[in-house]
Amino acid sequence: MVSMAQNRTLPEVLGSIVSGIAACEHVVLARIWLLNGGDICATCRFREECPDQTRCLHLVASAGNSTESAADFTRTDGAFRRFPVGVRKIGAIAQSGQPLLIPGVHGAEAWIADREWFARERIQTFAGQPLVFRGEVLGVLAIFDRLLLDAADFEWLRIFADHAAVSIANANAFEEIAFLKERLEEENSYLREEVSAVRGSSDLVGESAALRKVQQQIELVAPTDATVLVTGESGTGKELVARAIHARSPRASLSMIAVNCGAVPEPLFESEFFGHVKGAFTGALRDKAGRFELADGGTLFLDEIGEVPLPMQAKLLRVLQEQEVERVGDTRPRKVNVRIIAATNRDLKAAVEAGRFRQDLFYRLSVFPIENPPLRDRREDIPRLAEHFIRIASKRMNRRPPKFTNAAARQLTSHDWPGNVRELQNAVERAVILAQGGPLQFDPPPSSRPNSMPPQIPDGSPVLTRADLKLRERESIAAALAQTKGKVFGPDGAAALLGMKPTTLASRIKALGLQRK
Repeated sequence: MVSMAQNRTLPEVLGSIVSGIAACEHVVLARIWLLNGGDICATCRFREECPDQTRCLHLVASAGNSTESAADFTRTDGAFRRFPVGVRKIGAIAQSGQPLLIPGVHGAEAWIADREWFARERIQTFAGQPLVFRGEVLGVLAIFDRLLLDAADFEWLRIFADHAAVSIANANAFEEIAFLKERLEEENSYLREEVSAVRGSSDLVGESAALRKVQQQIELVAPTDATVLVTGESGTGKELVARAIHARSPRASLSMIAVNCGAVPEPLFESEFFGHVKGAFTGALRDKAGRFELADGGTLFLDEIGEVPLPMQAKLLRVLQEQEVERVGDTRPRKVNVRIIAATNRDLKAAVEAGRFRQDLFYRLSVFPIENPPLRDRREDIPRLAEHFIRIASKRMNRRPPKFTNAAARQLTSHDWPGNVRELQNAVERAVILAQGGPLQFDPPPSSRPNSMPPQIPDGSPVLTRADLKLRERESIAAALAQTKGKVFGPDGAAALLGMKPTTLASRIKALGLQRK
């Protein structure tokens, strides 16, 4: 009993219980089954007798003394590794919570599953005690003995079972504490990374029609648990949309855990998402919770979901459907309650057609799609965003905010910002550093600078207004769509014809209200 009290991990406790009992030479076999969920129902020998396939007794520890030197009584994967609750003697003890003593066994009784084994080991007594802690049955402790046990022996077994139940409950508590500590450490580490990553980033700043549409969609979907797929070009702030959804959801008091799927090496995907147990692979020095477990009760943001390798997509789909994970190297499934928000700058429909992304996973992720507009489609928001970044950068650099002139605002608004909000933020921070107490001045962004001399405008060339330019753009895109029969992507698509990125062209088609066919 002292040995039980000294052990903290559940396997150590269980091992000390059965080995302590098996130290008596007349004990043929001592075993412990603990209550858990049904897991091998399809192949279980008691399938036809099992009432509901939801809970059963799992054999977790075994020890004994056999008359045969080759026998291994420590195995827990044999024919009787599972007993449904209420089925046979072991199951009946768990269901009733009542002990059972059967002395004077002859070996021919109908309830005996292996009569030859009983005869070979000269077993005379079966005794089973429920493992009860605070009124809850945790499992069953059973022994098969060569002696005729009496009431005094059975009372000793009851006392041993009571101490064993307390030790098992304590071990479970220690495991829970260790898990919570591990989870807290992982969350703290993750939050430190997050603070570093999002420091200086903006909220959803702006009042453009394109941004208002996104905000309306956020308000609609946030109170639900629907899976959201945020699409848009790089740098548009897709994670900010995810955070806005989480902040307005019933899960806001718990964590939103983000994982950049494009930054996870393919061999580590499973461990990163689902966690691993100690010794699962080289370098697994301790148990580790995956991102799904860290996000339990909250939200999991899967950025760059299009980068997930195809073999991993099937496992990810299963977790999304079943809401349970299995750590690498573990056999015990763990239930999770996670809301999924995914994001991508890829055309997932094209990836599905090309066989690079599972269609069923795409449908599972895109229950509620939100398209985040590029900055060039919300130019009226650029001055407000710039002012927002100026305040953040100045505060971080402990400087007085420099003056933001109308000329500077016009300069920023005239740029297309292929890097979107991220590029704008970087340009503002650079200008704040260079201001040195004077007004903000912006060099022409790299994408706007000519490679050599600026192009010469022929004399007498007409000066086009913004409306004229937009009309020209509309006519050019419409002509390209007509020539390619509405095809945007691919070497023979409209984007290639116009010398544009397909995603950029798709955004312009939508902004201009054009039909692809």
